[in-house]
Amino acid sequence: MAKSPEEMAQSMIQNMKDKTGKALEEWLQVLKGKEGAKHGEIVKHLKGDHGVTHGFANLISHKFRETGSDAPAPGGGDLVAAQYGGGKEGLRPIYDKIIAAVQSFGDDVEVSPKKAYVSLRRSKQFGIIQPSTKTRVDVGINLKGRDATDRLENSGSFNAMVSHRVRLAEAGDVDEELIGWLRDAYEGA
Repeated sequence: MAKSPEEMAQSMIQNMKDKTGKALEEWLQVLKGKEGAKHGEIVKHLKGDHGVTHGFANLISHKFRETGSDAPAPGGGDLVAAQYGGGKEGLRPIYDKIIAAVQSFGDDVEVSPKKAYVSLRRSKQFGIIQPSTKTRVDVGINLKGRDATDRLENSGSFNAMVSHRVRLAEAGDVDEELIGWLRDAYEGA
């Protein structure tokens, strides 16, 4: 059976370190400072200056431009506050409840705010928290090999850096089931 574009992108991300010498997160750091560059400029830079093949350069450029970079914005600023501003203030209790639960997993949990989402990491990323709309927070979770359910959806086009997505509308949606999935992903990271 043919793979979907999302599955192909996920496979490329999983194999990126072996094929290019760096994981996606490392390539996004290499591109730090190129915010605002056009897609073709980034591809040309990766191919010419770093010897990355076209397919991987294309994927890295898309991921970099999707997130505005995978690094905190220059000059800092409170990225989380910015994410939950502009009419999304009512979603902040969802974020706070998830963070409180995830930080109880262990001292090695890294909470890393980006421009559009917050990355949850251990030795590698195991989840993301993203206020996608004014009424919904999406939690991306890396649970490769886990079957999707009505609630634990395949990530699809949401984000190729995670395998599943859970949609949350209120703090009460942060329940034992969700925390269990995040804990499983943390333990696998």
